[in-house]
Amino acid sequence: MNNQSSPKTVENAHIAVIGLGYVGLPLAIEFGKKYNVLGFDINADRVAELQVGKDRTQEANLKGLKTAMELKKKGRVGLSFSSTAEDLRPYNTYIVTVPTPIDQFKAPDLTPLIKASEMLGKVLEKGDIVVYESTVYPGCTEEDCVPVLERVSGLKFNRDFFAGYSPERINPGDKINTLTKIKKVTSGSTPEIADRVDALYRSIIEAGTHKAPSIKVAEASKAIENAQRDVNISFVNELSLIFDRIGIDTHDVIEAAGTKWNFLKYQPGLVGGHCIGVDPYYLAHKAQALGYHPQVILSGRRVNDHMGAFVADKVVKLMIQKDHKIKDSRALIMGITFKENCPDIRNTRVVDIYHELVQFGLSVDIYDPWADAVEVKHEYGLDIINEISGNVVYDAIVVAVAHNEFLKFDYKKVKRNNGVVFDTKACLDRDLVDGRL
Repeated sequence: MNNQSSPKTVENAHIAVIGLGYVGLPLAIEFGKKYNVLGFDINADRVAELQVGKDRTQEANLKGLKTAMELKKKGRVGLSFSSTAEDLRPYNTYIVTVPTPIDQFKAPDLTPLIKASEMLGKVLEKGDIVVYESTVYPGCTEEDCVPVLERVSGLKFNRDFFAGYSPERINPGDKINTLTKIKKVTSGSTPEIADRVDALYRSIIEAGTHKAPSIKVAEASKAIENAQRDVNISFVNELSLIFDRIGIDTHDVIEAAGTKWNFLKYQPGLVGGHCIGVDPYYLAHKAQALGYHPQVILSGRRVNDHMGAFVADKVVKLMIQKDHKIKDSRALIMGITFKENCPDIRNTRVVDIYHELVQFGLSVDIYDPWADAVEVKHEYGLDIINEISGNVVYDAIVVAVAHNEFLKFDYKKVKRNNGVVFDTKACLDRDLVDGRL
């Protein structure tokens, strides 16, 4: 006699997406075009915003959002939203896309993930599937999340309910490589569940899927994607530190080296955001828990974490060379989001430049037309200016983010005659700048 509960098929999947940020919302919209979908978030204001077709992250295809919501009004498929946990009960396939940050000690903070698992444990029924998309270290789904689901629900894993893992690959601000255009890695807690999870994602991902042999493999694939990029960027950042001492431009060197067919043209810069600046610590945490101290991963993190301080130090040195009195000089930082043409401020390293300049005694303004001032104040305790006044001139200007608006900005209008312009993105004409990474 087989006591195992039968998992829900793709055809009768009723999907609840937990977390409606940069990852969850696009996912809910695409699934909402083909399935009965509930977009769930504990933030009632976020839900209210989406219910009227607005998205502060600017990641959603608003036309697709409208289409999915209209489908819900007409029939059995479509997208609706809720912040009430009890509304999750009618669903049988849960996709968790909550944040997985690090704490002040650079250790994984699983609090959002554990709380989401506890909430789902209260509504979980036999045959249900819980798929995690949040970036974690290998083993986290089965060793940390599943026990919570079992404890709260009273159900038995792989007998009464099942799990899957499909790492998110959202690239904030990218309107070309969107959710459906990026190949998706999938996995499941049993071979049958792996097939079902893969089929579910394959039904919306135009680029196709890759079914990993286990959940741990899928988890590890996400961790190393970002760790690899982090290490490569740390290498060119370290080169930037070296070439600064030599007195040559890093980008000139990269351009020359790039004439060889197999040279990878990574660029130096600040490494922030929700993935690259965070995920390597998850992999390092798992390695250390197993008795191995990772050398390359953590050394790369140290280099990248130092770049904000290097930029500020370089700006002050350039100001001294131009005979500026550093204390009480005025500086302007252009941009605070972690990347260009995107409102995402998560783990932005621009704040490192700000704090270093303030410690040198400068009065610092931050301007970013993409960032939400309330969110910046809440996350970092910093005030940003709404506009750049023509009545104020700055002794130093740091271009920290390559927003389109900044590429055509007239810096001469707000720069003191002997002022310093430092370009961290190498996005401006070299004749306009005094230094760059």
